[in-house]
Amino acid sequence: MRYKVTEDANERIDNYLIKILNKSRSKIQNLIKTENVKVNNKIIKNSYIVKQNDNIEINEIEEQPLSAKAEKIDLDIVYEDDDIIVVNKQNGLVVHPAVGNPTGTLVNGLMYHSKNLSKVNGEFRPGIVHRIDAFTTGLLVVAKNDYAHEFLARQLENKTTHRIYVALVWGVINEDTGTIDAPIGRDKKDRKKMAVTSENSKNAVTHFKVIERYKDATLIELKLETGRTHQIRVHMNYINHPVVNDSVYGKRKLIDETGQCLHAKELGFIHPTTKKYMCFTSELPKEFINILNKFKEEE
Repeated sequence: MRYKVTEDANERIDNYLIKILNKSRSKIQNLIKTENVKVNNKIIKNSYIVKQNDNIEINEIEEQPLSAKAEKIDLDIVYEDDDIIVVNKQNGLVVHPAVGNPTGTLVNGLMYHSKNLSKVNGEFRPGIVHRIDAFTTGLLVVAKNDYAHEFLARQLENKTTHRIYVALVWGVINEDTGTIDAPIGRDKKDRKKMAVTSENSKNAVTHFKVIERYKDATLIELKLETGRTHQIRVHMNYINHPVVNDSVYGKRKLIDETGQCLHAKELGFIHPTTKKYMCFTSELPKEFINILNKFKEEE
């Protein structure tokens, strides 16, 4: 695709292309980063300022459409009716397909389990109202129709969903309770990670309560007021008590390869149809307990 700039644009190339191509910022910036955009036959950066009479050449990469296929996967279904499914997600299970990871996800298993899943989030995320990380275990609610999906999503947006997590973190936390109120956005040094930052961030609030203290770790209960990507892991790292066994945000060696000691223990919400409050609980998985016992043995 070729495009000649006829107006006096005087703005960054990424901002300019977002408007004329009607694509997301991430897609445009990726095109530029992968050298698929040239101006006047030269490779440019996102910061290039577009000027009148510039000749822009765009080599668009064909995107593979993402779609999920049903797969037989053992799922721990805690509750199910005509509107919702509550799943106790096992360790290592990715929630939905993505580029490079099209199979073996919770969504693939849900599609095999039920023909009725909401379509609000598109073909590769049917039924998914909220997510937890692959190596975070515990409770998720899935919508079986669009009405249920939107009803549950509004509760998340209005912060009325009850979500309690349990985490084992490094170091001894002296306070019995605390609140971490710090905005989260992309890490400037590593765009694959999140970080506490004031730039291009969203507010994030996490409340915690100490359950038990060990020699070099603390077992805590956490309540989310917001639901940012990697929120608990980022916030605990921010106060220098990273989640034990976290390969991304942890500051110490890994104990094993089972992932971070973080578990979605309680999930409560108003049912879309009955309008009654429902609350579910999940016990700590064996991977978490095995690591926890090692700290108990050191006492």
